[in-house]
Amino acid sequence: MSVESLPREPEGAVRSRTHRWEDPRIAASAARVEDGLTFLRRLAAGELPPPPIVETLGLTLVSVEAGRVEFALEPAEYHYNPIGSVHGGVYATLLDSATGCAVQSTLPAGVHYTSLDLTVKFLRPITVSTGPVRCVGEVLQAGNRTALAEARILDSADRLVAHATSSCMIFRPGS
Repeated sequence: MSVESLPREPEGAVRSRTHRWEDPRIAASAARVEDGLTFLRRLAAGELPPPPIVETLGLTLVSVEAGRVEFALEPAEYHYNPIGSVHGGVYATLLDSATGCAVQSTLPAGVHYTSLDLTVKFLRPITVSTGPVRCVGEVLQAGNRTALAEARILDSADRLVAHATSSCMIFRPGS
């Protein structure tokens, strides 16, 4: 896509964006005592405030099942890199969120995780004209200490836009 084909405001127009978020300690406190599936379902239902990164990027947690989550993103100019497409860091954040939350959805109360790695394959550019994309994360394998998950970003025609795998470390009580 050429820069000339990007949606345009009047030349030289300055854009601004304001966003708000609630105290992240509210959700973090719930995450410490609830099982992952319950916690994520409460986030998706709006019963808990979303993490600030969700507000910053405009992500939406659409659905949660044990071992599977789905996020949505409406691409916007503020996601763009210097060449007029969504920055790879936005893809990576979306993919990391989906893989991590898929793992979290399988964890009992008191058990936590962190990402150990994230391997991303970028297959297609995303722009405003792409329209909404969705990101589906699924657990491939879960062990006692680590879990492996994958995520796929799909456009509205269900074409694969990006793919990632992630290993997560599991923290059990006393570990």
